[in-house]
Amino acid sequence: MFRNRRADIFLPMIATFLLWLKTYTVYRTCFHFKPINLTQEIILFINPIGFLMILFGACLFLKTRKSRSRYILISSFILSIILYANIVFYRFFNDFITIPILFQTNNFRELGDSVYTEIKWWDFIFFLDILVLYYVQKKQFLLSISVNPDNVRHRRLYFLIACIIMMVNLGISEIDRPQLLTRTFDRKLLVKNLGPYSYQLYDIILQSKSSAQKAFADETKLMDTQQYVQANYTPPNKEYYGLAKGRNLILISLESTQNFVINSTLNGKEISPFLNHFLKDSFYFPNIYHQTGQGKTSDAEFIVENSLYPLNRGAVFFTHSGNTYASMAKKLQTAGYYTAAMHANNKSFWNRNIMYKSIGYQKFFSSTSYEITPNNSVGWGLKDIPFFEQSANLIRSLPNPYYVKLITLTNHHPFRLNEEDNLIDEYDSDDPIVNRYFTTVRYEDEALKHFIQKLKEENLYKRSIIVLYGDHHGISENHHAAMSHYLRKEITPYDSFNLHRVPFIIHIPGITDQGKGITFSTVGGQIDIRPTILHLLGIETKEDVQFGHDLLSPSFKQYVIFRDGRFVTDQYLWTANTCYLRESGIAVDVEQCKPYIGKESKIFMYSDKIIYGDLLRFNKER
Repeated sequence: MFRNRRADIFLPMIATFLLWLKTYTVYRTCFHFKPINLTQEIILFINPIGFLMILFGACLFLKTRKSRSRYILISSFILSIILYANIVFYRFFNDFITIPILFQTNNFRELGDSVYTEIKWWDFIFFLDILVLYYVQKKQFLLSISVNPDNVRHRRLYFLIACIIMMVNLGISEIDRPQLLTRTFDRKLLVKNLGPYSYQLYDIILQSKSSAQKAFADETKLMDTQQYVQANYTPPNKEYYGLAKGRNLILISLESTQNFVINSTLNGKEISPFLNHFLKDSFYFPNIYHQTGQGKTSDAEFIVENSLYPLNRGAVFFTHSGNTYASMAKKLQTAGYYTAAMHANNKSFWNRNIMYKSIGYQKFFSSTSYEITPNNSVGWGLKDIPFFEQSANLIRSLPNPYYVKLITLTNHHPFRLNEEDNLIDEYDSDDPIVNRYFTTVRYEDEALKHFIQKLKEENLYKRSIIVLYGDHHGISENHHAAMSHYLRKEITPYDSFNLHRVPFIIHIPGITDQGKGITFSTVGGQIDIRPTILHLLGIETKEDVQFGHDLLSPSFKQYVIFRDGRFVTDQYLWTANTCYLRESGIAVDVEQCKPYIGKESKIFMYSDKIIYGDLLRFNKER
């Protein structure tokens, strides 16, 4: 018995070694972490070790070998599940799991096909270390080594080494990335420096901290934010203000639609022939960047409705659905509009059935409002053509004037389409996701053509303003190899940044049609959509708590910010610690971008305070 117990100190060491080896391998093969210097390589190499030693070392305080072995195996299995969940999540979202994401259980069953696509047959290798660990324990290896776990000095030495490794890791990380623990917006950076397991623990601490902010919020915090917002207000352009006054607003969210497909071809065929023509009769903004986070489509909805930034963790639709918001829907309702949303999906997906009430939609037409059959569905549900067909019939019943938002569905990862709906051949690469993307974009484009024609037939077209925006990118950085093949060039950080541009199109029948459209080179973000639309409708926003600005304003300052520190202006683009000329992509001296670096932190601070503190509940003007 004594010989068995004195060997047990090697069990946490073996478990640590196996899980460390697996984690480091995942860093390089699944997360594609590429250290740019020796310091970052050392950090990447050691960051899981200290945490794993301490976690597995806790078994040394258990009394029996059986309980120690069971603890080691269970702990190793749980950490392997956490690691594998992040692997699958990263394949899909190019991001890491946060605590708020775990509470989005209503979304999981809807994500079935997308998640299944990212699970590979060979993923069992991520659990082989547990079998090795079980075998080592079963055979009772290393029993002849004379180390006693009940010896206090041995235990102290073990934990001292673990703590030293953790402190060295944190110290080097802080030197390489100052104020590391305040950069909660950059999950990749945190995982690279802290490791996936310490990061998950840190995320729990952040969640506890954010949950307490609402309780301690007061009206003075809102006043500070209001003063900042109003000091940066940009007045509307007199030429465009009220151009669509009194018209019905039809807002269309284009699922996963990136701007690079516009006016592009595949095998000699236009990818978006209808939109290419539609642009000539519209106000078109080709330099609008999506600013979504983990909430994806719901984040885009949140930004457009409120001109607030989404959170750096989780989706506001889940984490703060009970807040008070001064949304565009509420603003229009005050102006006499009837407000509605249309999305042929489960009403609880992204918690819309709850959040839409807070936003102020008077009616939500979800999947129960549509006739959905196996014949008119694919992938995530009702195909876009029948969706628009049925939606037009529902719009016809709405009282005038109305604001209605429609959310498309077919062009969604993993971009599946029935053979009879293929209007363009798949792309030919080694990446099936990229190959199929072009076919679903082409189908979405055809659906929009049918919808506009339907609006004309139903006499809903002429008295409306029709606005389209891409919600987020569909092809993530994980698919750059295939995208590089399509674009016929190596994708640099500059190119990767620009692939986050989404189309923003405003069509006003009788004003922009018949070839009277204008393409604006203005650089902006989704944050700017709300004030732009409201000013076109002749509704002032000067007193609103919003962080976007009217894209048509002559005093509009072209400056788009992102949570990970990237930004773009009319002249410069900052990404991967490199300053580029925005139009040419030529790298220039960092000093050119320096005046803008770090400016975003104040803006995000104010926006986050509004959400975490539910500050708009104190706004008497809402």
